Amino acid sequence: MAKNASEKVAPLADRVVVKAMEEAEQMRGGLYIPDTAKEKPQQGVVIAVGPGRTEDGKRVPMEVKTGDKVLYGKYSGTEVTIDGEQLLILRESDILAIVK
Repeated sequence: MAKNASEKVAPLADRVVVKAMEEAEQMRGGLYIPDTAKEKPQQGVVIAVGPGRTEDGKRVPMEVKTGDKVLYGKYSGTEVTIDGEQLLILRESDILAIVK
C-alpha cells in the first residue's frame, strides 16, 4: 500500500504542512497564462500539523488542525516536492487566518 505525501511528512514543533489550492486556469483575451507568470496562491489546506511549540518548558497546542483551509503570507514558508506533490512547510505564526 503506497503512502501519500501527507503520511510521509511529520512536521516538527509549530510547523504546518500546507497543500496550496490551485486557482482555475484563466485565459485573458485569448492568451494562455503560463505557470511562471501566475501569482502564487495564498490559500491552502493543512495536511499535517506538528505537536506545537515549547514555551516555558510546556507544550503549547496548535490552533490549526488537519483539513483546515488557511490563508498565509505570499512569501511564507519553504516549498518542497514530495512524491511529485508540491507542498509548503511553514510556521503556525505565518498563517494569517483560518477560512470558515
